[in-house]
Amino acid sequence: MTQYPQTERSRQVTRRPAFGEQFTDHMVMLTWTAEAGWTDTPQVMPFGDLRISPAMAGLHYGQVVFEGLKTYRRQDGTLGTFRPDAHARRFQQSARRLAMPELPDELFIQAVDAFVGVDGGVLSADEEVSLYLRPLMFATEASLALRPARAYTFLLMGFVTGGFFSNRPDPVSVLISREYSRAAPGGTGQAKCAGNYAGAFLAQRAAADAGCQQVVWLDAVENRWVEEMGGMNLFFVRGAGPGATVVTPSLTGTLLPGVTRDSLLTLAGERGHAVTEERISVEQWRKECEEGVISETFACGTAALVTPVGHVRDADGEWLVGAGQPGPVTIELRTTLTDLHRGRTADAHGWIRCHDRPVDALHVNSEEQTYT
Repeated sequence: MTQYPQTERSRQVTRRPAFGEQFTDHMVMLTWTAEAGWTDTPQVMPFGDLRISPAMAGLHYGQVVFEGLKTYRRQDGTLGTFRPDAHARRFQQSARRLAMPELPDELFIQAVDAFVGVDGGVLSADEEVSLYLRPLMFATEASLALRPARAYTFLLMGFVTGGFFSNRPDPVSVLISREYSRAAPGGTGQAKCAGNYAGAFLAQRAAADAGCQQVVWLDAVENRWVEEMGGMNLFFVRGAGPGATVVTPSLTGTLLPGVTRDSLLTLAGERGHAVTEERISVEQWRKECEEGVISETFACGTAALVTPVGHVRDADGEWLVGAGQPGPVTIELRTTLTDLHRGRTADAHGWIRCHDRPVDALHVNSEEQTYT
């Protein structure tokens, strides 16, 4: 396969760019209307501001969904995007929950290919950075009628980033949220929609005020079952060594079905670990940590990769997970996933979409975009 060329811009990328602040030069667009459906071909255009109507439905009623996936420079010089098909399906699920049109898999993949084709060369060979892709869909109809909008825009933009917390597997501290809930049964917890994240900011601020880096969400009914950490899925490790069991909360409809979560369940099983999905209460988590049964806890997601949890704070006390340091199973799974991303191990599941399309093979539409 042809090596994907680096561009001059790749030498301008800082070694540790802040998450979500160093955008690339282009974005990709598709539109949908009730009359015409989806446009046939993704359009590539310069990254820039949009002109929108103040009556745009997405601004008022929150019909906004998004995704997050990553492209990596592999050791052979090619670029590979991790599981774009799985992200396409989750994007459809989110749109369905908000009564929005579902973007077909092939158009989602075409948009990914188009974006990486024009901006992928920004990635250097530095393994501490990756290209984060942000697909977004929002209602653009200028109408305040209380109904699903009749026009939508899909955009795909991206930015170069390091690790969400750190480029190393540094343990994070977390605060159990007792005052706020992320999602309720029948709500939008399993959708990746904008409102879920806005509602989390106040709890995240409380965690920061308590000296913690993240918040842990509990179920909204009994306020005792562990669900997620911030916008990431959680895992628990019981035991040690090859015989350790890897556990994650069951998908109840209030948790986001993480693509990284799904990948780690598969990879952990292939590494010889027993894997289970079950409900774990805060009391059980604390007790099993104090007894040495739970030896490790880690969070996972596209941005965070695999991040160990070292310290937990609750309203009535705090505790360490293991020795408060990254555990061997956490490191093992992080390394396994990273090696797959970077092409150091074989892609047995067909999870990597490799890109070798020339950078100059795409037409760029430079016209200003207006939504009214």
